[in-house]
Amino acid sequence: MIWLIGNKGMLGQDVEKLLKRKKLSYLASDKEVDVTDYPTLKEFTKNIKLAWIINCTGYTDVDKAEKEIAEAFQINRDGVRNISKIALEKQAKLVHISTDYVFNGEKNTHLSYTEDEKTEPINIYGESKLAGEREIKENLKKYFIIRTAWLYGMGGKNFVSTMLKLFKEKEEIKVVSDQWGSPTYTIDLSEGIVEIINNDSNKFGIYHFTNEGVTNWYEFAREIYRKSKKLGIIDSIKEVEIRGIETKEYPTPAQRPKCSLLSKEKIKRELNLDIRNWEDALTDFLSFLSLRTK
Repeated sequence: MIWLIGNKGMLGQDVEKLLKRKKLSYLASDKEVDVTDYPTLKEFTKNIKLAWIINCTGYTDVDKAEKEIAEAFQINRDGVRNISKIALEKQAKLVHISTDYVFNGEKNTHLSYTEDEKTEPINIYGESKLAGEREIKENLKKYFIIRTAWLYGMGGKNFVSTMLKLFKEKEEIKVVSDQWGSPTYTIDLSEGIVEIINNDSNKFGIYHFTNEGVTNWYEFAREIYRKSKKLGIIDSIKEVEIRGIETKEYPTPAQRPKCSLLSKEKIKRELNLDIRNWEDALTDFLSFLSLRTK
């Protein structure tokens, strides 16, 4: 039996759809089963034999975390500790989703971080996620920590959905052009997660997963605009000017890494995963969205 935690979140929704499609036995929970309350987790799993736990839950509001420090750590550290304890008791393998924000982002543009490089978060969200990683490593041996970045999909608020909304409302949009990374489509990450489980992999450890390729938020926005216009998602006549700006022109409560590229060499080599380019993944997502809006 697989336990999917956070099935109502953006990634969790796609993982659950894939589990159903693959006809894998699973149970799912979201906020109704509080991960910060260990007795609740113990009661929920009392009579269940678990082989895998997939943790897609987390405190994800990067800017709000700068003020809600206790809440961020309660979910991203303490909740993960509780999940790890259940995994240990049940002798279940854990797949846990982490973030590129565990790195400081000071690498030169186009140089990617490997899994064993020094972690040094520059915001509270990153610190809380790194604390969660440490809880797993201290409690378990049978785990897959998957760090991802720039996640978007159907089931939640994300950069792509925000841009599509702004394209309809604004005539000019300013987007940061000096933060570099790789977008990740939830469908692609979901397939990677389920592949690990389907293969009953025991190649435990930390892995990185994003779509292939390098971009910045400004170029990402331009590509979303170009593709969505072509697909008829936004008005083909109305013109929107997308202007690139520097990070210092768009101050946010939480500092962001300048370059958070994640190397996928380990996950491709060890788990034999094929990872497509971010432009192709974006085309698929927008094509699906265009069918839903027609």
